[in-house]
Amino acid sequence: MIKNMRLVFKSLVFFFCIMTSCLNAKESFINEAKDLFKKKNYEEAKFLFQRNIVFNPKNSESYVYLAKIFNLEENESEEEKNLNTALLLEPGNEEAMYMLIQIELKRSNFSKVKELKEDFKTICKSLCDQTSLINEKLNNIQAIDES
Repeated sequence: MIKNMRLVFKSLVFFFCIMTSCLNAKESFINEAKDLFKKKNYEEAKFLFQRNIVFNPKNSESYVYLAKIFNLEENESEEEKNLNTALLLEPGNEEAMYMLIQIELKRSNFSKVKELKEDFKTICKSLCDQTSLINEKLNNIQAIDES
């Protein structure tokens, strides 16, 4: 009986060590990916952000960084997919919302921009000053269309 208890105890200790190791690995993927992104090593960063999503699929930050990479690659459909996923996971992600507004401005999708802009106003914390820039771009596009 005591041998069985020791075996169970050792198994539990081993299990917790493995779990701790996995949690640390998840954290290192995102941190290493951010470092690679800052160094403009986008291909390796993309791989690590995608790998982080495998281990932590609810990490909206990885999706936002992937969207940034796809923006640089001019892959708008993948950029938009990642932004929408980030917003699904974290509706208050102002950076993702702002980036999505930029896509819709480029498409001249007025109704979507207006809808997103209203949502953006309610969630913005550090990017609130961008609201006037969004309004300006929206007005410029509408003025061009009216002429």
